[in-house]
Amino acid sequence: MEGHVSTHFENGITSITFYHPAQNSMPGHLLAKLAEAITAAGKDNDTILIVLKSEGDRTFSAGASFTELAAIQDFETGKKFFMGFAGVINAMRKCPKIIIGRVQGKAVGGGVGLAAACDYCMATKYASVRLSELAVGIGPFVIGPVVERKVGLSAFSQMAINADEWQTAEWAKQKGLFTESFETLKQLDDYIDHFTKILGKKNPEALGLLKKVFWEGTDHWDTLLEQRAEMSGKLILSDFAKNAIKSFLNA
Repeated sequence: MEGHVSTHFENGITSITFYHPAQNSMPGHLLAKLAEAITAAGKDNDTILIVLKSEGDRTFSAGASFTELAAIQDFETGKKFFMGFAGVINAMRKCPKIIIGRVQGKAVGGGVGLAAACDYCMATKYASVRLSELAVGIGPFVIGPVVERKVGLSAFSQMAINADEWQTAEWAKQKGLFTESFETLKQLDDYIDHFTKILGKKNPEALGLLKKVFWEGTDHWDTLLEQRAEMSGKLILSDFAKNAIKSFLNA
């Protein structure tokens, strides 16, 4: 049960930080804790804004835990794992507070999904992105709706099909995934501090209504993301996926 999720509250801002020693990859227990932390912050009357971030310098999140993926032997276990990502995305979607994303480094697969589910996301120039799922025999099905919502079908399709190549942080900014791309981590943190202090003084009721407007048309996502988790849960059992993941772990 490696890794952790921590929460820090100060001056109306709740910072939620996740960490895993394997490049901030996301095993099931960490996904569950992250969803719980986001839901709790959303219910906290003192919280005006939420900042989502991870520990470390150059990797925001490596996405799904390949060790856990390799251990999946049946459909129900596979579906449950991918429902972990669905749970986090839906928690972010339903959270009544604006979520600011801090992406300090590379984001892969589910990590891109986390960035896309933020209402406002900033990064460093090191925050390259990649949807690597097709390379390991599955596809970005669960995170697909939230990524497509943010960058559009064309850019999502490009990342989903070109699963072996990284896209730069500047590319992600041009497509709308990031609002800013900073040269250094210090610049990113300084600006987030400046930005959240200003935004935190805005009318909380107006911010809450904006959040609802941003996510209009997604009320069916509880069902949609479950269906997508079933797609991945089936594919992860295929010989193609098992061999690809095995090769990755042995590399």
